[in-house]
Amino acid sequence: MIKKKTLVIGGSPNPIRYSNKAIRKLISYGHDVVSIGLRESEVGSVKVQIGRPLFTDIHTVTMYIGPAKQSDYFDYIISLKPKRIVFNPGTENLEFENIAINTGIEVIQHCTLVMLNDGMY
Repeated sequence: MIKKKTLVIGGSPNPIRYSNKAIRKLISYGHDVVSIGLRESEVGSVKVQIGRPLFTDIHTVTMYIGPAKQSDYFDYIISLKPKRIVFNPGTENLEFENIAINTGIEVIQHCTLVMLNDGMY
């Protein structure tokens, strides 16, 4: 398996949130994980940061915030030059998807948890 450094946007310390489950599952599959959220916290060994930290070598961005809040992150995510963005259920955003595609970023509408379980990640 190839490790894919992943940025989880919408990270939460709440264990019932899907972003929390995704962070834990990504770690269990051996991926390097970084995350940003509304408040600083920790999920396992991952520090959820606030703001727009300068991460490097991001392969995948996985979205856990709704379309109404995503526009604040368009330029930031594009600047990280990820290879792909996963729009989890409920985060689909045609405007942002088109921006990403036009900059050469692969767009996937799928569930990160299912992708991991099915070996599609």
